[in-house]
Amino acid sequence: MSLSSPVPEYVVVGHVTRDLLPDGGYTLGGTATFAALAATRLGLAVGMLTSGGPEVEQLAGEGLSVQCCPAGETTVFENIYLGHRRLQYIRGLACTIHPADVPDLWRLAPIVHLGPIAQEVDTALVAAFPGALLGITPQGWLRSWDQQGLVSPAVWTESTRVLEAADLVVLSLDDLGGDRDLLQTYIDRSRLLVLTMGDQGAIVHRKGSAQRVPAYAVQEVDPTGAGDVFAAGYLIRYAETGDPIEAARYANCVASFVVEGPGATCLPTREQVEDRLAHGRLVD
Repeated sequence: MSLSSPVPEYVVVGHVTRDLLPDGGYTLGGTATFAALAATRLGLAVGMLTSGGPEVEQLAGEGLSVQCCPAGETTVFENIYLGHRRLQYIRGLACTIHPADVPDLWRLAPIVHLGPIAQEVDTALVAAFPGALLGITPQGWLRSWDQQGLVSPAVWTESTRVLEAADLVVLSLDDLGGDRDLLQTYIDRSRLLVLTMGDQGAIVHRKGSAQRVPAYAVQEVDPTGAGDVFAAGYLIRYAETGDPIEAARYANCVASFVVEGPGATCLPTREQVEDRLAHGRLVD
């Protein structure tokens, strides 16, 4: 499937996922899904480069152009909770996305977000968008899985190459399995790294300094996708202002909406974000 459009203002690369629900149903997820929908809602013309089955067609619509590399199935995730412990499984996997899959016009996009969730984004894509503001959310390069699909942390063998090419990195300590030494390694290798911390906000690491930016106080219903929406908001605002702290403040505000409802049902408009920036309450 390919829905052609002029050059998108924001391109996100990664798999759309079928996230299985306990009742046997599913919801669409993945970094690409949440980031693309958030950027669209904020008024940008968005291009999504993904791979999967027919479910991906559900995302095609006004403001969102989809370039889908055909696959026998859409990537499938299942989360099983045992008390406070979560077991995550990959039950199906679509195709790897390569530089050759990028539409020619999309290479001119001003903002590009590489958002792997299951090792599916070829790291050569860091060189496929010359001139773009390149952001990455590397969680999918930090995962491995066994023959049963059980997910566990992975060694990111190409981290140096990717981090040196990226303009900014957004991740959480959970993405790193809580490894603070590894976090420091990635901070040292990055031009700009933003650590998301849920309702504690975010810490912006740049040029040897670290500054915490507080989150907005809201009633959390479902945190799914908050980090992906944060990344989209951060990239957009950083492209507009060049200010890493202002971008974090804006991204915290955008992400504060998505947690107020299930899935992607509460993504905000620009006007809603501006209102909360002016009148919202920050977490102490």
